[in-house]
Amino acid sequence: MPDQDKKVKTTEKSTDKKQQEITIRDYSDLKRLRCLLNVQSSKQQLPAINFDSAQNSMTKSEPAIRAGGHRARGQWHESTEAVELENFSINYKNERNFSKHPQRKLFQEIFTALVKNRLICREWVNRAPSIHFLRVLICLRLLMRDPCYQEILHSLGGIENLAQYMEIVANEYLGYGEEQHTVDKLVNMTYIFQKLAAVKDQREWVTTSGAHKTLVNLLGARDTNVLLGSLLALASLAESQECREKISELNIVENLLMILHEYDLLSKRLTAELLRLLCAEPQVKEQVKLYEGIPVLLSLLHSDHLKLLWSIVWILVQVCEDPETSVEIRIWGGIKQLLHILRGDRNFVSDHSSIGSLSSANAAGRIQQLHLSEDLSPREIQENTFSLQAACCAALTELVLNDTNAHQVVQENGVYTIAKFILPNKQKNAAKSNLLQCYAFRALRFLFSMERNRPLFKRLFPTDLFEIFIDIGHYVRDISAYEELVSKLNLLVEDELKQIAENIESINQNKAPSKYIGNYAILDHLGSGAFGCVYKVRKRSGQNLLAMKEVNLHNPAFGKDKKDRDSSVKNIVSELTIIKEQLYHPNIVRYYKTFLENDRLYIVMELIEGAPLGEHFSSLKEKHQHFTEERLWKIFIQLCLALRYLHKEKRIVHRDLTPNNIMLGDKDKVTVTDFGLAKQKQENSKLTSVVGTILYSCVQHLSLRSPAPALAT
Repeated sequence: MPDQDKKVKTTEKSTDKKQQEITIRDYSDLKRLRCLLNVQSSKQQLPAINFDSAQNSMTKSEPAIRAGGHRARGQWHESTEAVELENFSINYKNERNFSKHPQRKLFQEIFTALVKNRLICREWVNRAPSIHFLRVLICLRLLMRDPCYQEILHSLGGIENLAQYMEIVANEYLGYGEEQHTVDKLVNMTYIFQKLAAVKDQREWVTTSGAHKTLVNLLGARDTNVLLGSLLALASLAESQECREKISELNIVENLLMILHEYDLLSKRLTAELLRLLCAEPQVKEQVKLYEGIPVLLSLLHSDHLKLLWSIVWILVQVCEDPETSVEIRIWGGIKQLLHILRGDRNFVSDHSSIGSLSSANAAGRIQQLHLSEDLSPREIQENTFSLQAACCAALTELVLNDTNAHQVVQENGVYTIAKFILPNKQKNAAKSNLLQCYAFRALRFLFSMERNRPLFKRLFPTDLFEIFIDIGHYVRDISAYEELVSKLNLLVEDELKQIAENIESINQNKAPSKYIGNYAILDHLGSGAFGCVYKVRKRSGQNLLAMKEVNLHNPAFGKDKKDRDSSVKNIVSELTIIKEQLYHPNIVRYYKTFLENDRLYIVMELIEGAPLGEHFSSLKEKHQHFTEERLWKIFIQLCLALRYLHKEKRIVHRDLTPNNIMLGDKDKVTVTDFGLAKQKQENSKLTSVVGTILYSCVQHLSLRSPAPALAT
């Protein structure tokens, strides 16, 4: 045993001695590097490299041939310093806290010498070999991982010089092709600017130096690492409003859209996040519209990567504030895609990467080895999914401000899809779950603001909850306004929540048909009127959606007895048959079939995607808006064309033309509907009966009407 103890002690002494030797050697190496860096440029004789400021390009010249000892001494200084710089970058590649290191004083002196005697010394930079300048940049990059050195760089005036050098190297790279070490220089410089921009108070240093302009130019880089470096730096800068404003003044969006369309997943992810931040600026949203960015953005909604999807959806939230863009999103299928994401029909992937970790990996040349689709824990995937779902609800909220968009959301089963997210789930992250509930309630409340959707919601909530829902008011964006509603819902007992869940299921348009009438499956109840109901239907053997009007023949308007009713029905069917066979006009609804069943008349017609003109009036009034003159003329001209066709060519009189019988579809396409009172006028005959809706009848006709019992005096 004594021999073993002796061996252990000997080993410990040997280890301590070895560690001490390493420390002494490191100290000696650092002192030697400091001494080399403090040699003034005028005393060094280096192969020349000239920064031509007039042409903004860097050109190498042949080494000057010097005689004797002067040349040998100059080459010794250069090669020794270059070797020591390389050794430094190898030895300290994993060090981050230089200001707390035992040799912190030496590190600070080395950093100061690198900046003062190399980086900002134009004479040295003009004469230094390309590889030597690159090694200086690498050492600066390593030291600047410590925040203390970032402040020192600023105080020594190094940021402005670094920005100038990056501009020169970038112009050479973009204009004349890749030169020796150019890519590595740009990667290291973009990293340094990303580190500076990661701190809020330092971002102004970067924009003041003009580096943001070069970073934007580098979005056209061919090399992936240079591109990623510029994207990472710009994304850090764009976190501040002042920097966003300066970046958005530049022509940046066209390049960003190209990257989103053509590049790899990581480049798309970073670009989408940068564009999300920049879209807070009006000129950026205008550029997205100008460069036809909506199809590009919507194409990325097919991705399975949560972080990419989240950024893209929030871009859509911002750009669809413009009414024309909102319509364009619908035309390109954006509403259907957002609802598809909410339905959760696909498996998502994500990763742990951040701007900082990606920037470090890019500078160290490890970024291509990162697993950017690594598996996260189920909890992490769930939390990321909540964030994406909340973003989709936010996008739909903005889109349904357009009445035609709102109608499409309803037609695509959107109320059911969104309503499922208001239900609490105890297994979820409480904070994120509650926020998702708020976003879902807000989207539903915006849809409720459209008058024709209101009957749907009366079927969803108990009375007290429905009152809170109504009291929020129309088109309230503030998400905190919906917190009381969420709290109230989450406090309901299990039986009440179960009833709400059943109510939500009852409005699911994709459930099995509730019943069949004739040869048609009843899919949804679209509305009710004085004479009956309108349903969305599908023929048993077909796929096309149709509208079917059900008319109750026991209504007194059709006669007091069976004989009168039969006569009225015969006349209506006769008129509808004529209309069905004769009317072919783009602004007039198509009728396909009429039939009788169980004392009810059924009229099968074209399903019009849109909303009645009357509902547009109500919606605009609630939003304190009005039709533009251009829209009014467009609607009026189509209406005139439809009426001219009816009166002049077909000699048919509608006899009940009201805002509720004029549908507005995509791009304000007008369709005249509800020909239940229409009549074909024979040659040289007059129509003398007074029919139609009182509010829209002319004064002369009103004087001929018999007073209604309710109005009798």
